[in-house]
Amino acid sequence: MPARELQEQLNTLREQLEQNPPLNEDERKNLHELMAQIEAQIELETQVQNSSLSDNVNLAVERFEIDHPTLAGTLRNIVQTLGNIGI
Repeated sequence: MPARELQEQLNTLREQLEQNPPLNEDERKNLHELMAQIEAQIELETQVQNSSLSDNVNLAVERFEIDHPTLAGTLRNIVQTLGNIGI
């Protein structure tokens, strides 16, 4: 189930953040806000398009891809899963 995959990827991102990568306060806050949005979307389990969530995650990928490629890779997986479930 794609929602399960998304939850697993979100858990991976959470684990990566617990390893305290060198992020400033704004970066960490932004990721936590995105995670909350993703979790809310999972809870709703709706097929309603929410392009702003995908856009926000894509922006985070761009922001982190150079300095934090592991986080960016996980975020890319989240974007793909969001697309697969129609979000």
